[in-house]
Amino acid sequence: MNYYQVDAPLVEAELLPSQVRLEGNVSDTLVIFTHGAGANIDSEFMQQFSAGLAKQGAWVASFNLPYMRANAVDGKRRPPDRAPKLLKDFAIHVAELKRQYQPQRIVLMGKSMGGRMAAWLANEVSVDGVVCLGYPFVALKGGEPRLTPLAQCQAPVMILQGERDKFGGLDQVETWIDGLEIKLHWLLDGDHSFKPRKSSGTTQEANLEQAIHASIEFIGGLDA
Repeated sequence: MNYYQVDAPLVEAELLPSQVRLEGNVSDTLVIFTHGAGANIDSEFMQQFSAGLAKQGAWVASFNLPYMRANAVDGKRRPPDRAPKLLKDFAIHVAELKRQYQPQRIVLMGKSMGGRMAAWLANEVSVDGVVCLGYPFVALKGGEPRLTPLAQCQAPVMILQGERDKFGGLDQVETWIDGLEIKLHWLLDGDHSFKPRKSSGTTQEANLEQAIHASIEFIGGLDA
């Protein structure tokens, strides 16, 4: 595991510096991975997923979004920044990592809100693929599904979704994305973090392993 410090481009944009965590062997494809609204890249889910990808041969760069970096400075808990700030920060990380490492392909990956931002950014920045882990189709309070980032995305998209995800489950999502060119992979009885009920006969570890394997297959298929 290594780290890369992104300073000047972020400071110039009035954003806090960022320490990017790099895992896996250097390869032609770099997976740029960020978190969801409530937990940073040091959460158990994020660490398990990035490490699992690396063990399967992926080269992964994980980073915290601005409000999480601010939380780390003073210990306060902040809500997520608004989308324009998140997208600006994400774009700077993509540009800086591309400049520094010059990968042949870049895949954006995000958990929940991070996946939504990844799909949105792929309409503005040239990347080779997007992987969304638990896409937040609807807010907990309800409302129309958030389809615009997916519909406008200019790169191939795969969504890995728990069947019981409260932000969009098995009985809803396939109707919502009908007509969109999205690869959808369901995780058995999984919630928003792919955790199933004990009665399901599977485990969160099995779902994570399946999600990691599906991600590796999708990323490898982008070469075809």
